[in-house]
Order: sequence, then structure tokens, then C-alpha cells
Amino acid sequence: MANYSELKSTADQRWQELVSGDKTWIRVGSAMCGHAAGALDVISALRAELSARGIGATVDEVGCLGVCFAEPLVDVQKPGCPRVFFRNVSPSDIPTLVDSYVAGNDIPSEKVLGYLGADANLEIPNLDTLPWFRHQQRIALRNAGHIAPDDIYQYIACGGYAGLEKAISHMNPEAVLKEVTDSGLRGRGGAAFKTGIKWSFLVRSPGPPKYILCNCEEGDPGAYNDKGILESDPYTLLEGMCIAGYATGASNGIVFIRHGHDGPIDRTEHAIEQAYKIGVLGDNILGSEFSFHIEVSLTGDSYVAGEETALMESIEGKRSMPRSRPPFPAAVGVWNRPSNINNVKTLAYVPEIVSKGGNWFSSIGVNESTGTAIICL
Repeated sequence: MANYSELKSTADQRWQELVSGDKTWIRVGSAMCGHAAGALDVISALRAELSARGIGATVDEVGCLGVCFAEPLVDVQKPGCPRVFFRNVSPSDIPTLVDSYVAGNDIPSEKVLGYLGADANLEIPNLDTLPWFRHQQRIALRNAGHIAPDDIYQYIACGGYAGLEKAISHMNPEAVLKEVTDSGLRGRGGAAFKTGIKWSFLVRSPGPPKYILCNCEEGDPGAYNDKGILESDPYTLLEGMCIAGYATGASNGIVFIRHGHDGPIDRTEHAIEQAYKIGVLGDNILGSEFSFHIEVSLTGDSYVAGEETALMESIEGKRSMPRSRPPFPAAVGVWNRPSNINNVKTLAYVPEIVSKGGNWFSSIGVNESTGTAIICL
């Protein structure tokens, strides 16, 4: 089993080969918004065109950058060049895009959205200066649209699992809980209850087993915050759940996802498989004495299934109906064992809070509403 230093070294080497190697790296937005706009056909056309021309580029599917109106979004990073983004790309645009920019040096202006990276005197806008980007500070969505959600090494190269490694190697559970409490993080599922206090209830309950539950039922029409995270960067959720487990003495985690949302389901399940494979999930994580296991549970299609105790009823094979309280989940939760449930967004903030510190997070936001919020329009 590799330790964190070995994983990070491997991840950094792979990342450098992607961004500084001699092959072009092409990323295509393939979250649900990209699928709806035809991204899968664009990817097929792109791979066929590159193959026909004998161009050895790397093509990755990535999550949503947050500019759904521009999907399908194709992001081309040539060796030694910044990333150039092309908007609303159709399969018929691929031959021109490959001929003019991938194989040449001309940017087709009618499709260009902008660029990211060092200024290369391009006569196109930097995405970070555009109105819908320049005021954002991305934390939970820091990797969305930048990494392949099926490659755990890309996540590690971008700082992933640094928070978990710091927690289990350099902090005791009490210190981790204090960091989250000091951050002022509140539940992002709607109730805005202070996360550190909620976790403290589970700490006082006996175990094992104890459970960290994650709510991605998200049945509101048009809501796609939680599922967007899972489609774009499922690893940040898994890392956040592991840290929550370490801080509270929990041994198991369950991610509840609404049945039928195949993108988030498939990417989360694949991320879990990869995490087990490299030793950041399972027994003796990263060579420590801490063990934690995560699985996915699919919920039904009723709106009430998103209520926390209804989710617990669902995983037990019962009808998704809320339970009477007390007792509360921290004492009697799923299978009558102590349980804590948080929203995807809440847990997705935790790795960066532990990695950078609670005071860093609490310096963002206003008054007692610390940190950032994800808005789905």
C-alpha cells in the first residue's frame, strides 16, 4: 500500500506529462449539461478525427465548468500554450477545429470562448476576467471542469487527499473537529446548522459501527448542485466523508443518490473503486490505524426521500417516510446505529478547510455565514 508521498509523486509526474508533455491535452465537458447539448457525439467525432490524422492527443471527459450555455465545451491545451476554450462545439465543427488549431496555430474566432493560463498575447479574453468568473472563489468546485472525474491521480495532483493526510498523520480527531467548528461551516442542504456542532453529537455516541451519511437525493426541479459536484469531482466528497469519519469515530459512509441519475452514480461508484485500489479508502488508510468504508445507496423518486430519516428508512428497505424524533440520528440512525448526515456540498468543503485551516475558511463570507455558496441557476 502506497503512502501519501508516493501517491503524490506519481500523481505529479502524470500531471506534468499532461500539462508539459509533447502531446496536446483536450478536455471536453461531459456533465449532464454537456450530454444534453451533444457532448458525447462531439467526443466521438473528435477521437475519430484525431485518429484519422494520426494526431496523438490525450482526450479526457471532465465535469462542468459552470458555463452550461457554452456546452459542449472543448478545452484544448497544446504543449507550451495556455488552455483555449471553444464553445457550443458540434461534430461538424471538429474537422475545422482540429485543422486550424490542434494541428495548426489559428484559433477559429467564431467558436472561441476564452483562455486560462499564462498570457500568451492571445487576442481573446481570459476567462478569469469575464463577469461570471471574476468574482468567484471556488472551493467545493475548485476542480470542476479541470480534472477528469474518473482519474484519482489528477485529483491528487491538484491537492487532493492533502487534507486527509494532514488529519490522520498530524492531527487527532479532536483537533480536526475543532478546525471544522472554527471554520464556521454550516450545513449547505438548507438548514444551515453548524457542521462542527452536528459532528460533535456523533462523537459522544458509542461505536463502532457509526455512520457518516451523505445526502445527494436532490429532488428539487432544476436543482443540480450536489449532482454537479459528483459528476465533476466525486473525490472531494469521498475525502470529506473520510475526514468526517476520522473526526467523529465513524467507520462507514453511505452516499444517497436519486435513482436514475446515471452520471453522478457511475462517477461516484468508479471513484470509490479507485479510492479503495490506491488505499485512501478501506482498512488502514494511507498506512494509518484509521479505517473507513463507503458505498452508494440509490433512493426512490419521491420528494420526501430527501429528508434525512426518510433516507435511512430507504436504505433499510422500507418506504421513504420520515421517522418520529426523538431519538435523533446521532443516537439512533440507520440500522439503529449512531449516524450523522450532511449534504454533498457541506462535505465537499471539508478537505480544503482541514488542508488550509478553519481561520482561512472563516475569513471568507459575511458575519456568521462563512465560506462560499454554490448557486444553480
